[in-house]
Amino acid sequence: MVKETFEAKYISVVQGEKEVSEALLDEPFDYIFFTGSTQVGRKVMEKASKQLIPVTLELGGKSPCIVDSDAKIQLAARRTAWGKLINAGQTCVAPDYLLVHESIKDQFIEAFKKEVELMYTENPIENDDYTKIVNDQHFNRLLSYLDGENLIYGGQSDSSKEKINPTLIDSVNWDSAIMQEEIFGPLLPIMTFNKLDEVVDHVEHARNPLALYYFSENSQKQEWVIKNLSFGGACINDTIMHLGNNNLPFGGIGTSGIGSYHGVHSFEAFTHRKSVVKQTTSFDLSFRYPHSKIAEKVLTKVFKK
Repeated sequence: MVKETFEAKYISVVQGEKEVSEALLDEPFDYIFFTGSTQVGRKVMEKASKQLIPVTLELGGKSPCIVDSDAKIQLAARRTAWGKLINAGQTCVAPDYLLVHESIKDQFIEAFKKEVELMYTENPIENDDYTKIVNDQHFNRLLSYLDGENLIYGGQSDSSKEKINPTLIDSVNWDSAIMQEEIFGPLLPIMTFNKLDEVVDHVEHARNPLALYYFSENSQKQEWVIKNLSFGGACINDTIMHLGNNNLPFGGIGTSGIGSYHGVHSFEAFTHRKSVVKQTTSFDLSFRYPHSKIAEKVLTKVFKK
């Protein structure tokens, strides 16, 4: 479709694997926009730096979903399940792990299960609306996270369909294998907190996430989260929806990305603001030149004040 519509000098699509991507990065582009993993983003930036090519990097990371004690539990569970399971969790802004207040943990888990089954039935693997894992490599990577973990919901898989059911994993910590990198799949680890300031240490373990989600009915606590945690973008009492507002720039910070886009911000990302002064030749102010007596008088007067 692109070939039929545009001349190659305007838009070209080049398909290929790792070798093609690496070869492209040797070309003298004016600008590079990359979306993908943090690990590959580092390589893209390294290559770009050799030719001083500016970049926008839209990466990812471990985006937390924080559910406080005063949240509307059923609604929080529904919106968390929806955001997590879009494309079977294979989006860069999917809730990566749950931080649930200890006092509502059991209620939230039951509500989450109910919402998943309402959306995808009791066995999502058999549901055509529930998609597969992108390839064998990632399917096996996700399965490896299930070994030895405390599965409290889901965990079933079907290699013939390359599907894994939505899965809740309890009793994880920051040493667990699943907490070492972005999950990018339908597995959701659960950790708990008792005081809101405890979440700072958790988020700092995988700092600067691309997205952060916080559920609470308390406006003061909402403001505290916004002001005290670092993230690319956030939703209060929802997940994912900040991407749909074209008035908001979307992008990460630090390891989750550089620069932003969406709406007019996409135009700005690919635009260089070229500053130009067009000066008159009808007259010339001697004030600016060395040995100007007028300049000396004016400056002396200014500094005396």
